[in-house]
Amino acid sequence: MATDYDAPRKSEDESESIEALKERVPDKLSGSVDVEDADNPAGFELPGADLSDVELDVVVLPAQQDEFTCASCFLVKHRSQVDHEESYGLICKECSA
Repeated sequence: MATDYDAPRKSEDESESIEALKERVPDKLSGSVDVEDADNPAGFELPGADLSDVELDVVVLPAQQDEFTCASCFLVKHRSQVDHEESYGLICKECSA
């Protein structure tokens, strides 16, 4: 049996007025404000200690001889991950998939 998906789907027993639908759904735009969900960035605190005065020391190493930078995703990968070479550089296996 073929189904006409363009035909109107409303039948007489399923039809409801917009007023009846409004009565069933609670009013989300009422005047009540939930204090927990208020957008207040000043009141947001991370658990744990205050880390605002801590400096992080990170040592950045250049790419090693057995590594390459993918020209598509710009991640440094091992040479075993090379799939092919384009005119603009080496491409890793993940990007070529």
